[in-house]
Amino acid sequence: QVPLVESGGGSVQAGGSLRLSCAASRYMYSNKYMGWFRQAPGKEREGVAAIYTAGSLSSTYYVDSVKGRFTISQDNAKNTVYLQMDSLKPEDTAIYYCAAGGFALRRESYQYWGQGTQVTVSS
Repeated sequence: QVPLVESGGGSVQAGGSLRLSCAASRYMYSNKYMGWFRQAPGKEREGVAAIYTAGSLSSTYYVDSVKGRFTISQDNAKNTVYLQMDSLKPEDTAIYYCAAGGFALRRESYQYWGQGTQVTVSS
């Protein structure tokens, strides 16, 4: 069973919206940080957003460049994490990866990665 499967990427004009989904196995999802990362051509992979939920408490993390535009959320019944991306900019163009088992936005700490989904924002 593939542990993490992303979907929802595509092409959109600047100012538009996309929602990415990451379906995880129960093992991947339970009591773990879930994160979204992105990698643009010629650039290092960077953390975009992360979420951790323990019981009724939830913590979220965002890179400064997406605060106020992106929202990370999760559906525990579906073991799925979402990234709602609004007011998209051309600089958001990248391959977006879902990850699990790390800490906050620390890329090197994450153990499990999805295959990635392309997001392209045109001006």
